[in-house]
Amino acid sequence: MTRISSRRRFLAGAAASAGLAPLMLTSKTLAQTRTLYVNTWGGSWTAAEEAAFFKPFSAETGARVRTVSPVSYAKLKAQVQSGSYEWDVTAITAGEWLRAEREGLAEPIDWAIVKKDKLPPDTVFANGIHYCALGTNLCYRTDKFPNGGPKSWADFWDVKKFPGNRSLYNSWSRALPAALIADGVPLDKLYPLDVDRGFKKLGEIKPHIKVWWTQGNQSQQLIRDGEVDMMSIWNARGSELKAQGVPVEVVWAGATITMTTWGVAKNAPNKSLAWEFIQFAVQAAPQAEFCKRLYYGPTNPKAFEFIPQEAARQMPTYPANEKVAVRPDPVWEADNAAPLQERFTQWLAS
Repeated sequence: MTRISSRRRFLAGAAASAGLAPLMLTSKTLAQTRTLYVNTWGGSWTAAEEAAFFKPFSAETGARVRTVSPVSYAKLKAQVQSGSYEWDVTAITAGEWLRAEREGLAEPIDWAIVKKDKLPPDTVFANGIHYCALGTNLCYRTDKFPNGGPKSWADFWDVKKFPGNRSLYNSWSRALPAALIADGVPLDKLYPLDVDRGFKKLGEIKPHIKVWWTQGNQSQQLIRDGEVDMMSIWNARGSELKAQGVPVEVVWAGATITMTTWGVAKNAPNKSLAWEFIQFAVQAAPQAEFCKRLYYGPTNPKAFEFIPQEAARQMPTYPANEKVAVRPDPVWEADNAAPLQERFTQWLAS
């Protein structure tokens, strides 16, 4: 028996037992019984998604959207293996999603729902659909460096010229590129990563890292409150702080630009609704609305038609920013994720 027919019988039975006239189940009524659970980062990221994706999708389809935070690859794996689901759809880096597909954690794209002719070019990847481009950038407090702050990862590593408390993202895939760039590796020669060289360089800065942050809200709080003077931060989180009047500067030189990818957990309870949602979310207008609220780069080129130029200049896919940044190799990341995560975890604990 399908979920809808079960629901229909339940409602009809409830009406009969209450002595009421039979319920008229329109498509809108049935749509309102559907609830999609989305894995999200929380904070300003989720607030932007609410405005750009969740509320408009609910208004258009009648379906409800509920969020579960934070984003977690480990949770994706655990819920697929256990069959106990907290959420249906997530958005993680392209490299992580390729890894998920290889491990059997990704639901195949439902091409009966997703319309190829309505997708932006070059957005389908590993049974996921690219969502936005996200920069992991150097950021510093301008009030701590009145004569000019660090402008590169080499400056970040220079603790004598630029003294102060530091923080880095607790991620081997972001820490190692920064270390290698600081050590002089050209951006176009970065991948495949020289892992041993990267860990050696990380060893130099490790004693000076006050916090290895894990959540976007945490990163903002660290530099907003002055607990750290410089750090790696997601570009939109830094731009948001600057717009709020926090004295920070976001540096594009050496930034890592990664593709965040929508994907559906294997055998997710609401997988059909999840693909409906993703089809909606990758269209130009919703993407533009999200990126105007958080300055991540849209994957739909037509979205820039809805984005003011001043905002576009702060996004990873703006040409001047892309020129001085690096794009990771998602296949290499997926190939090496497990052993490097283990090595990085042990290195942090040592």
